[in-house]
Amino acid sequence: MGELVRKALMIGEHPGAARTVEQLLADVGIELVQTDGGGPGLKAFYSEHPDMVTLDLLVSDVDPFEVLGTVRELSDLPVLAVSGDDGEEERLRALRAGADCVTGPVSERELAARIEAILRRAQPGHLLGAVVDDEFIHIDHPRHRVEVLGVEVALTPIEFRMLACFAENPGRVLGHGQVLDMVWGDRIRDKDEVKLYVSYLRRKLGAAAGVDPLETVRGVGYRYRPRTTEAAERKARRDR
Repeated sequence: MGELVRKALMIGEHPGAARTVEQLLADVGIELVQTDGGGPGLKAFYSEHPDMVTLDLLVSDVDPFEVLGTVRELSDLPVLAVSGDDGEEERLRALRAGADCVTGPVSERELAARIEAILRRAQPGHLLGAVVDDEFIHIDHPRHRVEVLGVEVALTPIEFRMLACFAENPGRVLGHGQVLDMVWGDRIRDKDEVKLYVSYLRRKLGAAAGVDPLETVRGVGYRYRPRTTEAAERKARRDR
């Protein structure tokens, strides 16, 4: 079986750039799929199943933020938004929507390098083959599976990376900035995004197996300290 080829979807008009970017990415095992507008881009998103998306915020056939919103509703794929020279508001809006952002015009080599870096960050090599296992949680990186007290829990890629980030640092308090670095690869996003995904993890693991994986260290961050929730303990006492 040959090496797995990752796929990048480029949405928008990049005159003269696509062929050069395509060759640069092919050299590192990344296939480029290009579309010339937001409408065709969304069709390709559904049919091509890319590993990341590059979105030109200057596409004119549809609102680019509708495209970004659709991608975000349906997946946690990394998105690189390319804005115009004077598009500060566009950049801020894209960042708040969960995209990485770069100001155009961008050279072919820089664009290819950014795509490669984002895909490398989205699947960190040091995690491949790793298994995290303790008395509460089993994390299998190659299979992207999480079990909590023997119950399999479905997590999004960001939730999975966040849980793995904490579980690989048991007992260590991780601040919001550290979590942003380790899970998203930057500190541009607001710490409220960390809080939001912590709440997602607590809700999913609590609903599936009655486990709260994280302890809040007020004013600092969070510590991996899985324990049964009070509701689960009350139920266990009633069942005895």
